[in-house]
Amino acid sequence: MNDDDLDQDFDDGAPEYADPGTVSPWALPEALCRLRFLGDDMYLRMQTTNIGVVDQFIMRLETDALSKLYEEGGRDMELGIFLSAQSQMWIFAIYELLRTWRERARGALELLRKGTLNDRIAALRADKGFRHHGEEALADQLQALADDSAIATELEDHLRRIYIPYARLDHLRVALAKHEVKGKRGALASAPGYGRYNAGCGALDYQIEVGRTILGTINRRDIADEFRAMWNGEAPSLTDIEDFKVFMKGVDDKDMPDFGDF
Repeated sequence: MNDDDLDQDFDDGAPEYADPGTVSPWALPEALCRLRFLGDDMYLRMQTTNIGVVDQFIMRLETDALSKLYEEGGRDMELGIFLSAQSQMWIFAIYELLRTWRERARGALELLRKGTLNDRIAALRADKGFRHHGEEALADQLQALADDSAIATELEDHLRRIYIPYARLDHLRVALAKHEVKGKRGALASAPGYGRYNAGCGALDYQIEVGRTILGTINRRDIADEFRAMWNGEAPSLTDIEDFKVFMKGVDDKDMPDFGDF
């Protein structure tokens, strides 16, 4: 392998990443658990712990892969294949957790707007002949919303705060899982699952593309870091979100469906 071979594996201009040894194993779970209706649900909270544990494991894999490529001057194909598999499974896992939370938060606000929140609470608390812990937990969350209007404002803030990183995650997830372009059913993704080692952290960079428009790249570490940092500063404004939607449609796809309301 020569120097040109090495250069082909790197994505130049990579941002700086914190050393994995300095990233707290609890930083990601704690950030996710600050979301209203997630941190106060025992079962969703358990999933954040799992995601945080695996994030730490994969960061070590990414570091090892980069070390072998850059310092030792060679590829470890077995490690690369394992890293690719673990990265994709982690992406699917965090997506499903946040999809579940997002649907719950949006659904609760819709019940509040329609004036049917108490009906839903009563249905969840109705005697079923057995104890359903998940429905009891959801009923308690909805009751808190019914009792305190400030929670609705908090949910709306959290939905805006998560919108952009979640939409980027979802766009990548569709390419990896369905081999399609997000929002364009039947439109094949260009190179789903193909990633290049990021020179800054060793994670696999995937292209975000819409037709012939390449919007940039994203890797698993980017996703984890975005969610760790989502409480820094103010939540994006509605204008910020609308501008992001336009960007994600690409220059040739102005009629592409957006990701929906936050």
